[in-house]
Parts: sequence; structure tokens; C-alpha cells
Amino acid sequence: MRLTRAHSVEDLRRAARRRMPKAVFDVVDGGAGDEQTLRWNRESFARIPLRPRALVDVRHVDTTTTVLGDEVSMPLLLAPCSFARMCHSDAEAGVARAAGRAGTVYVVPGGAGERPEVVIRSATGPLWYQLYLKPDRAANAELLDRVEAAGYRTLCVTIDTAIKPYREKDLRNGVTLPVTPSPRLALAGLAHPLWSRDFLFGTGGAGPDLFAARRAYRNFTDAIMHIQSVTAEEIRWLRDRWPGPLVLKGVLRGEEVAEMVELGVDGIVVSNHGGRNLDGVPATVDALPEVVEAAAGRAEVLLDGGVRRGTDVVRALALGAKAVLVGRPYMFGLAAGGEPGVDRTLELLHNEIIRAMSLVGARSVKEIDRSLIGAPQLLADARGGAT
Repeated sequence: MRLTRAHSVEDLRRAARRRMPKAVFDVVDGGAGDEQTLRWNRESFARIPLRPRALVDVRHVDTTTTVLGDEVSMPLLLAPCSFARMCHSDAEAGVARAAGRAGTVYVVPGGAGERPEVVIRSATGPLWYQLYLKPDRAANAELLDRVEAAGYRTLCVTIDTAIKPYREKDLRNGVTLPVTPSPRLALAGLAHPLWSRDFLFGTGGAGPDLFAARRAYRNFTDAIMHIQSVTAEEIRWLRDRWPGPLVLKGVLRGEEVAEMVELGVDGIVVSNHGGRNLDGVPATVDALPEVVEAAAGRAEVLLDGGVRRGTDVVRALALGAKAVLVGRPYMFGLAAGGEPGVDRTLELLHNEIIRAMSLVGARSVKEIDRSLIGAPQLLADARGGAT
């Protein structure tokens, strides 16, 4: 597919689905259990009506903002996703370069296929680092020292994955994480030669890239399969060791925010892991207001989960989010066209944010507030559905 023919994230999703074996695509696209939370993340955005302002001069719309001290071109960051190498051999380095060109932040996953020192060498913009805590505190300390020395300023700690998630769709497809070469995958790959060639040989095609693939699997296993429960004691220890901004990702309850702020947390990501961990938890945009209210400006609140349109970004900011993070959208772009596919994803979303802000009458990010949205139940009632 020519990337210029993609006019939405959904177009890129369809292109990724065509290029990848179904079992591999489902790893990116799917969620946990019955995928209720996965659906709710999208449906809850659709239930929030926009209320445009009139008589506003929107010839010049400014989408720039700052997130934890980092200046960004738009209130949209790239979330950590550990299966980039599975989508395309451009992997995390390609995502970092694309984020830099777009002028936004990329949160490098703790399960990246390359070492954090390698990924940051490809960056032209700010990178954050995502951390999965391990039971071995000495190993955590060593990693923190490496990440800080490499030049990462902000640490994003995932706190909602105390055990390995159970994703039935992947099990039915015969796929487990990390995805490894197998006869079944090889057979499926015959119908997707472009993906298979890239998976095995990389973009250059000069020789086997299986060593890079295996390294990605090993790093993923090390980061994801040896995780531990995160407690206040661990956050206190991290706060003492980490000199830069500290972000906790995976918060859904407002009553927990006060303790997090007292522990010295600078940022909170309202997240349900994209519906990939515990099925049945609320959509993140539904949980956002209580977290924003509890934070009361003492910590910056971000959101991920379900964002597919610029209008979704406006809705989240109207509810108090400082910015949003997207994962699947740029992974679809990466799978569809490598690094240029990520460029296309960010171009589309940035243009949609500009268009949405123009049409709701917001000339800058600061002008996006609750007056621009209506009560969710109004739209649901109009459709005859339940809230």
C-alpha cells in the first residue's frame, strides 16, 4: 500500500492486517479476555459530544505544548510498545527517528529489541524510558544508571502488570510472547512474503537478521517475564534514585493519586494497558476525570487507550489530560510501512488535531477546556443506548 493512500489510522490498521500473518497482527490488535475493555476504550470516546465555540478566529491554531518540561509539537506522545521488531525491522530506532521529526516524545519500551543506549543514538527529540521493575533491586539500580547515563531524562514506570497477562486470542493462534520463529509461523508467513522477508532479513536484505530478532525476544523476556508487584516502597526507592521526572503508568483510581503525589511522582498516565491486561476495567477516558480531580494540578495527568482521532485528543484534553499517548496507531503504521509508516501516522494525527481544534474554536491547547464537550449520556440517550 502507498502510505499516501492512508487517510486515517484505520486505513493503516487495514494495511498492517494485510501485510502481517493473522496470528502476528492479532498480537498487536487484540486484547485480554473477551476484549470488553478494548472496545470500551473506543466506544467511550464516541459517547462524548463536542460543543464548538462560534465567532472565533481560528486562522492560526497552535498545537504546541509542554509535557513534564519537554516541548512538543502536539499533545500526543508515543506510548511504549514492546513488539516493534515484530512489526518491522526498523523497530524502535525507526520510531525514535519518526517521533523526533514530528517533534514529540517517544517512550522507549523496557522490552525493546535494542538496548536503551542504542535507541537514543537514533533520536533527534526527547525520549522517555519505560521501566518494568524486577524483583532484583540491584538489577534495577544497574539499569537506572545505564538509562540515566545514556541521556534519558524522564522515567515512566508501568505499575499495572504484576503478572504475565493472559490473552486467549494469542493462545488460540498458537502465539505466545515473545513471538519466536516456529513452523506454524513460517507456514503463515508464506502468504505474507514481504513481512517474512523483513522479519528474517531486515530491511537491507543483505543477510539474516535473526540475531536482532532473538535479541529482541531475549530483551522482551527479561523485561516482561520477570516483573514484580509495584508498591509504595518501590516508588519511594525509585524517587530517591532517579533525578528526573518520574511517571507512573497504569492508574485508574482517583483515591490513589494523593499517595502517589506524596511519594514524589511528577506524572500519572491513566491507562488500562490498552485493554491488554485485565478485561472489564473501565475505559481510560471514563476514569480520567476522577484522576484529574484528585491530582488537582500537583502532577501532570496523561491518558492512553482508545485514541484514534484528533477529536479524541481534544476530548481527553477537555477532560483535563495534559496530553495523550498512542500505541497501536503508530504500530499499525510501522507494520504497514516501517519508519515512513510511523511518519504517516503522526502526520495524519497532527493534521486531525489541527482540524479538530479549528472546528471547535480552540486557537491553542490552553483554550481546550470542558466547555467544548457535553455530558456523555446526552449522546447515548439520543441514540437510544445506555450510558
